[in-house]
Amino acid sequence: MSQHMHPDDIRTLFSRAMSEMYRKEVPQYGELIDLVNEVNEATLRANPKLKVRLEAAGELDRLDIERHGAIRVGTAEELFNIRRMFAVMGMYPVGYYDLSVAGLPVHSTAFRPTSWTALKRNPFRIFTSLLRLDLLEDRDLAEAAEAILAERQIISGRAFELIARAEENGGLTGQEAKRFVGEALETFRWHSQATVSAETYARLHEAHRLIADVVSFRGPHINHLTPRTLNIDAVQTGMLERGITPKLIIEGPPKRAADILLRQTSFKALEEAIVFEGADAAGKHTARFGEIEQRGVALTAKGRQLYDETLAAVRRDPEVAENSGDAEAYTSTLKKHFSAFPDGWANLRREGLAFFDYQVAEDACFQGHADSVDALLKAEALVATPQVYEDFLPVSAAGIFRSNLGSDNHSGHTGRANQSAFEAALGTAVADEMAIYARREAESLKAALETLGQRHLFVSDKAA
Repeated sequence: MSQHMHPDDIRTLFSRAMSEMYRKEVPQYGELIDLVNEVNEATLRANPKLKVRLEAAGELDRLDIERHGAIRVGTAEELFNIRRMFAVMGMYPVGYYDLSVAGLPVHSTAFRPTSWTALKRNPFRIFTSLLRLDLLEDRDLAEAAEAILAERQIISGRAFELIARAEENGGLTGQEAKRFVGEALETFRWHSQATVSAETYARLHEAHRLIADVVSFRGPHINHLTPRTLNIDAVQTGMLERGITPKLIIEGPPKRAADILLRQTSFKALEEAIVFEGADAAGKHTARFGEIEQRGVALTAKGRQLYDETLAAVRRDPEVAENSGDAEAYTSTLKKHFSAFPDGWANLRREGLAFFDYQVAEDACFQGHADSVDALLKAEALVATPQVYEDFLPVSAAGIFRSNLGSDNHSGHTGRANQSAFEAALGTAVADEMAIYARREAESLKAALETLGQRHLFVSDKAA
């Protein structure tokens, strides 16, 4: 009996194939990768301490291969089967995101690895959104869209066979995995031939550009494939120098000494030629764009509450409302409000605002019983390393989507979340990302304290 290929290795095969395909489809993506690589190399040369920290945390090796993609599916059945496909690659639904907060008729999850080991090997993620036709006021158009979507099958028959084989046999052999990756890739390929008439496309587009993008094509073409940078401000400047037009602002928190959560930017969506059903004349479609991200530390529930409150204060600030579309005014207001958010790794840890991993320091030696985790850190017997935020921010994601659908301002946020309906379509509950970070922190702290002979601190200081 042939040995099964590890899901982590299948995920790496798939992410590399996806990157190669997208580079051919969107040449500007290749230029973006080159820019990010140059910025990352320069950042590491300029900051040796950062390089040492990334190496110690096992993050440096994953940096060059780290990507996240984004797709949009149209029906509950499509979401259910996409979940089965990603499971073959060791990717599972984590978190629920309500993008109706920005008037986008979708809700989403992130398919990604969940274990520490798998993340270090390849943290490939696919941010997956499900269309919400229930939010469409034109019910006749909603019914027409449902009928169009019911006619398509986004996963090939051969891919379905291989998914079923993986589920039945507990995995795929090497040969099966290569065939699976080839078949799975077709689900996400761009098709310039629309499946609707020009008239139907115009009606869908008028209702919402995102609806037209989901309904009008054979499948959920990959919308962007995002590399990770260590200095997003340098990338933003570098895009301008290369003649690439970035969005006006960087989404997320401002630049800080200790990066938190996620900062994102993108270049404007491409205008691509399409051919409508039953017509020889070509039309234009705008959906796919280039995105870049810089990842900081994952915040605890306390930290997220402070972050959300601070960001809400930014959006309520009269300076933002009065200077809509003014990137400089927004950035200045953002920095002003976030100046009250504690900075520095030690401050974030002490105040319980962020998640950390704990390791025993090299050649560590501590005599007697310590009275706190802080004492072990001060004695340099214990090391606390910030956990990378592996997930997404709904307002930031909406900001990226919105800027590529014709607007880059931050007004008009309303929400109509429906997690229970999303999970019913998915066929399972989404994992709680906070629980994943907390469990990893607790496990690393417990193991380190046991190694140092300080297990007595685990119960009293496990949240430290």
